[in-house]
Amino acid sequence: MDKTCTIEFSLEKKLPFLSCLMTLYAYPMIVILTIAGILVFPFLFTAYKVVMRWTHDRIMRALIWLYGRCWIAVMSPFVRFRRQGFDKYVVSPPYVIVVNHYSFFDTYCMALLPFHNVAFAVRAWPFKMLWYAPFMRLARYLNVEDLKLTGTLSAGAEVIKSGGSVLFFPEGHRSRDGRLQRFSSVPFELACETGIKVLPLCITGTDVLFPPGRLSMRPAKICLKALPPIDPPDFEEPNGHMKLRKHVKDLMAKTIAAMQAGQ
Repeated sequence: MDKTCTIEFSLEKKLPFLSCLMTLYAYPMIVILTIAGILVFPFLFTAYKVVMRWTHDRIMRALIWLYGRCWIAVMSPFVRFRRQGFDKYVVSPPYVIVVNHYSFFDTYCMALLPFHNVAFAVRAWPFKMLWYAPFMRLARYLNVEDLKLTGTLSAGAEVIKSGGSVLFFPEGHRSRDGRLQRFSSVPFELACETGIKVLPLCITGTDVLFPPGRLSMRPAKICLKALPPIDPPDFEEPNGHMKLRKHVKDLMAKTIAAMQAGQ
């Protein structure tokens, strides 16, 4: 047995212990972080309002991004975070952002973005979490199930008009087999209607950290990779948003496969 195999076998033996240790550490720390965030929120919100003079929704998005950065710090003893492509491609938001979806913690990992003015477009169930819902509404997050197509397009256009980006998980649900599911057309319709570039993001590793159907966490290597922004005018034709959707999905599928092969 060579040295590499010996190391991998040793790590595999330690994995149950590390998973148990991580779970016992991470859950209480997330609760503490959330409670602390709620308690300091009024002071931080007031400070941003006085100093930056931003709108309420932009301040809230900045505070949510900061909460995510704190979560990354909390998880860093067990999770290695990395981002790629942002320095090369991400120059001037706003964007219509699309991300693949593996885990509940995918939303937390969006704190790896180098900008914070992002409104999430999500399904209805996160708005039922009482400790998050008021902050999501204050940030003008989009409840795509309640808004339906027309409302989502209208609300998304308002966010973009004010200088914010809109982030979608176009699969709608977390993937349970690692493969991309069917993409919704909504983010691509929004991009075509507003003329805003689509920024595809590919994330790997959260399916190892905390996949659907499992309560325990596992150490993981998480990578968030930005692909070159795509200009909707390149797809100006009848049903152009559908061709844009297929193009983006194909690019993301190839990138995710390459990222997973390289892990």
